[in-house]
Amino acid sequence: MAIDTRFLSKLNIKKFNNGTSTGQKSSTSKSFQPSQSPVDGNLIGAVSTTTPKEYEKVIKAATKAFETWRMMPAPKRGEIVRQYGEALRRNKDPLGRLVSYEMGKSLQEGWGEVQEMIDICDFAVGLSRQLYGLTMHSERNLHRMYEQWHPLGIVGVVSAFNFPVAVWSWNTMLALVCGDVVVWKPSEKTPLCGVACMNIFHDVLKANNLPEGIVNMINGDYRVGEFMTKDPRVPLISATGSTRMGKIVGSAVAERLGRSLLELGGNNAIIVTPNADLNIVLTGAVFGAVGTAGQRCTSTRRLIIHQSIFEKVTSGLIKAYKQIVIGNPLDPHVHMGPLIDLQAVFHYQKALEAIKNQGGKMLVQGGVLKGKKYSSGCYVLPCIAHVTNELPIVQAETFAPILYVMSYKDLDEAIRIQNNVPQGLSSAIMTDSIKEAERFLSTAGSDCGIANVNIGTSGAEIGGAFGGEKETGGGRESGSDAWKAYMRRQTNTINWSKDLPLAQGIKFVI
Repeated sequence: MAIDTRFLSKLNIKKFNNGTSTGQKSSTSKSFQPSQSPVDGNLIGAVSTTTPKEYEKVIKAATKAFETWRMMPAPKRGEIVRQYGEALRRNKDPLGRLVSYEMGKSLQEGWGEVQEMIDICDFAVGLSRQLYGLTMHSERNLHRMYEQWHPLGIVGVVSAFNFPVAVWSWNTMLALVCGDVVVWKPSEKTPLCGVACMNIFHDVLKANNLPEGIVNMINGDYRVGEFMTKDPRVPLISATGSTRMGKIVGSAVAERLGRSLLELGGNNAIIVTPNADLNIVLTGAVFGAVGTAGQRCTSTRRLIIHQSIFEKVTSGLIKAYKQIVIGNPLDPHVHMGPLIDLQAVFHYQKALEAIKNQGGKMLVQGGVLKGKKYSSGCYVLPCIAHVTNELPIVQAETFAPILYVMSYKDLDEAIRIQNNVPQGLSSAIMTDSIKEAERFLSTAGSDCGIANVNIGTSGAEIGGAFGGEKETGGGRESGSDAWKAYMRRQTNTINWSKDLPLAQGIKFVI
């Protein structure tokens, strides 16, 4: 499989790349993290692993940069973010291709992920003029009360391989306009995407005569991430990944009384009622299940179908799955690329075994694809299994294109089935009945952080706060008022009288 990799030079990606961003010319680390593409199995490049000594340089650079950055007016910070958004527009094609090649998602999704970065830049620019507080009426005469918001300091971002650039940008652009500086540990499976983002941002900072330490990158596995999670100089850790990872990060940060923003696993379902438009159902379910090869936290894992239309919906799905094109994700005609690596393939195969052993019935068979076209060993077949929701394998999140289908009798049962998993990220209902839609969105409806009507579980817009409940972690990123997570609230009371009245009418005479 021949891949045109000229986009790497456009992003200043070299064979060996520095894994820290403190302005130093080269890394002192003797260890390098290789980046091997799941598309063709080739080595793209390598990034140096951050040493404890280099980490200290990064934190010191970030601390110093914060002193400058926090004093810039928020709209001027927004101007820097705007310039980064413009730089992303110029680099959308090569960066999107790198995302596709290093991670394995389709080129359309790679470009879409960069567009999501551009969108959050635009959102953050507007936000830079809307970091509002409140005023409150004081019970004391000639007193004024209000609240204001201040930056936290260093925000540590730990991102996952499935969205190697977008989730970092959600956190970073908001943190920056709030006055924070950022230290980023990208996934060790997609480090070159991190290098590319840093290269572009540092060009913007240099053009504005600002210190590089405003945005920083460290590289390596979980041990490098622990540098930040255990560091009291990093007041907020925003981490995206598995529930298992989130419990470790949350415990470490809580032990030092720091803040954590956790975006963890999903086990997302679409409820299909007899009143649904089946054309919408098929499009939403198939994209949700096979997009990014099922490796999104919002991927559709479960399809809960009313028993009266179960056969009709599953027959349509089976036909649709026959049309899915699997292969090189940089080919615009391909729907689904590879899984991220051979370990992911192993977990996919173990899930197929579990489905069989636990009594599930395969409607569309899975398997690992062989042949020269799939020489990396990371290409698999998307599959559909008829199951019940109680199966242990259904209760877990498998990061693979496996769609579970199950039936229900009435809407109350469907909602109970949907909610009866440990995770609570994204959910959807397909119906043209306003009563069914409102029941699903009510207090007694979906227990997820995201609940949609007549769209799938995948593909959230940046304008809304993104995040989930239960074992999904409870964090919120991106739109709405998610910016408040990156700031500290301060309540202020000003006495402009000549007396000192105490609250609650307390009398104190000396």
